[in-house]
Amino acid sequence: MSSKDIVRVGVIGSGAGEFHLKGYGEDDRAEVVAIAGLDTDRVVKLANQYGVKDTHREYQEMLARDDIDAVSVAVPNFLHMPVALAAFEAGKHVLVEKPLARNAAEGVAMVEAARAHNKVLGVSFQRRTRHDVQLLKHAIDNNEFGNIYYAKAWWMRRSGIPGLGSWFTSKEAAGGGPLIDLGVHVLDMLMYVMGNPEVHSVTGTTYAQIGPTGRGGWPGRGRFEVTAEQPYEVEDLASAFIRLKNGGTVLLEASWASFTEMVDDFGIQVYGPEGGARIFAKQYALTDSLEIYKNFGDTTQDSKPRTFAREGHGQVIHSFIDAILNGAPMQPSGLEGLANIQLIDAIYKSAALGREVILDEEIAQISE
Repeated sequence: MSSKDIVRVGVIGSGAGEFHLKGYGEDDRAEVVAIAGLDTDRVVKLANQYGVKDTHREYQEMLARDDIDAVSVAVPNFLHMPVALAAFEAGKHVLVEKPLARNAAEGVAMVEAARAHNKVLGVSFQRRTRHDVQLLKHAIDNNEFGNIYYAKAWWMRRSGIPGLGSWFTSKEAAGGGPLIDLGVHVLDMLMYVMGNPEVHSVTGTTYAQIGPTGRGGWPGRGRFEVTAEQPYEVEDLASAFIRLKNGGTVLLEASWASFTEMVDDFGIQVYGPEGGARIFAKQYALTDSLEIYKNFGDTTQDSKPRTFAREGHGQVIHSFIDAILNGAPMQPSGLEGLANIQLIDAIYKSAALGREVILDEEIAQISE
């Protein structure tokens, strides 16, 4: 490691990479020494804004440096695996933006490479660090609601297909639509608070009813052109029914565009025999989002704990630095990211086949 227990970091990507730059600025054990990205103007702007000395156009130039210990990989999904593998080969620790990869096979390769090179692999599921999520996890860990037998997770947009005509709407580049973009976030939140229960099977459905017609972009931006050169290849809404090995079940929904009362809202809800709870983050709200449902005597009682705003990337990065310097467990880990993408993969397969998919069979195929 570098002197004085400082982790020297490179950030790859100038879009979501800005969230990582902010997060590293919150930990005095980290020093960002370089930013890499193809959008040269934006890279230079971010370097000036965050006081980063060096910039690179190509990430390979950054990885060749011997004064960098770790990198954040904040690039389109199809680049997660090749960039991460190159980073491990160059002797760097890796923090990758969600999802871990486009699919489970790529995720397995990344986890195995991290192990082979004895490096930390983390995934930026920053929403699990929210105060409401942490409070709910503590309550479930303490068995305040009893065994959670049913749960829901959702992220629903009325209209908000990102990057129309960009890598977001390319199956090859993104791996999928709102399920892998938004659904993976709330899936991580829910599985995390429930203690990462094992999944038995999934039944998934996907729909592309709005995006292919040129509608569903951000409000006020009008229609967009869908052509052979600029196709819409992914779903605009997905749902899944998930059976857990402990007998519980989960309902998952994710959309970029759907005629719903929700604008751009996400959340999770859990049901137990002794109580339940819901997190409803209306348009990304960080506070006033947690509700608890219990009995009080012979009647019902609803409560709304006071929650505090937390920016999540900084907390994920704190765990990343702690794992590098002190060997502490990385949260969220590469293995957790792999479990989520294996589940997403199985949902997409179920939707394509029109039937239930047993998860153990999918994981066994990937491991062979």
